[in-house]
Amino acid sequence: METYATALLYAIPFFIVLVLLEVGYGALVKNQKHRLMDTVSSLSSGLTNIIKDSLGLALILVTYPFLVDGLAVFEIGNQWYVWVIAFVVLDFAGYWNHRLSHHINIFWNQHVVHHSSEEFNLACALRQSISNVIGYFPLLLLPAALLGVPGEIIAILAPLHLFAQFWYHTQHIGKLGFLEWIIVTPSQHRVHHAINPEYIDKNLGQIFCVWDRIFGTFQEEIDDVPPQFGVLKPAHTWNPVLINFQHFGRLAFDAWHARNWADKVRIWFMPTGWRPSDVTERFPRTGIQDVYNFEKYSPESSLGLKVFAVIQLLINTAFMLFLFGVFGDLSRNEQLLYGLMVMAGIFGFTSVMDRRRWSWVWELLRSLAGLYLVYQQGNWFGLNEFWPGGGVFVAIYFALNFVWVTYFCLFEFSKDRS
Repeated sequence: METYATALLYAIPFFIVLVLLEVGYGALVKNQKHRLMDTVSSLSSGLTNIIKDSLGLALILVTYPFLVDGLAVFEIGNQWYVWVIAFVVLDFAGYWNHRLSHHINIFWNQHVVHHSSEEFNLACALRQSISNVIGYFPLLLLPAALLGVPGEIIAILAPLHLFAQFWYHTQHIGKLGFLEWIIVTPSQHRVHHAINPEYIDKNLGQIFCVWDRIFGTFQEEIDDVPPQFGVLKPAHTWNPVLINFQHFGRLAFDAWHARNWADKVRIWFMPTGWRPSDVTERFPRTGIQDVYNFEKYSPESSLGLKVFAVIQLLINTAFMLFLFGVFGDLSRNEQLLYGLMVMAGIFGFTSVMDRRRWSWVWELLRSLAGLYLVYQQGNWFGLNEFWPGGGVFVAIYFALNFVWVTYFCLFEFSKDRS
């Protein structure tokens, strides 16, 4: 995990720069594809996923090295072509993992956050899950294990394969000619993120589009059917933690109220959208009916609230980058505690973005916890060694943060009902 954290230390600033370049380009050509609060929410979601993954917060059913050690039929060594084979097999597994996520209720829960933005831009690429707490992906790598692809190669290629899916989350690139027959392009992925009936659950490939063409899930972007983005049951929140577990909450609600015990179990493994008939009758649930005429989530946001959101995003990003910088120097308990504090910060400030007045209590408790940790350590997880007096500045942040949140929740939001 320390190696993964180090890689992210360099990757995150690179992704953020590309997002800013896209924002700047959109402003330059007067075709902006970003809304500030949506983009802050997307980037915040990326932070939560990165923290969760770097801390290894998942139950791994089986590891790939275990599979390759026990199942390898061939020994293909470490020649150059092994890297090509490994990448293709990894992409094949990614296609089926993606397809499962779109077609099975419980798996959709771990993927819905990625589709939750009602915009389509580079920032939404960073909306990644923290609810995928059961690690089953190595099971989909059985072909690689049978071929004897070394685990070290998979470990190197997996993050590269993930990072290579970032660039095509944009509306500023049109169709790419012959490349449309080989790789996943922005045009194809716009189709994938769209909620138009013509586009739902299409283009599930990650790097190569050949899998969609072989298995019947390919759909070209149609000129007179502009993609509309989001999910048919909108999230209606900027809080990435809540978005991650909304679908799970709906499934749990339906399972609890289902009269048939078989329905209580099978709802988790049925196709997405399936509900027991008795539950549907008693608790009807509607989503977007007209994809071209629905109101995007956009609670009132004053200039002060927007400034607050951006500053909080920057500070929590800095907190996270510092965690990665000292990751190897912290004990496991310190890593978990630090990660929890950053997660709590993201939950708190995105709830303020939602204009939730109860976020005042949350931020009071978080600020008190932060001040106590600075007092107890006389430091902030070793920050003073890099920045003399850094712990004092962290304490000032927690104090000022609470004052700022108090203003929003008790005065600016006083007219809201939350």
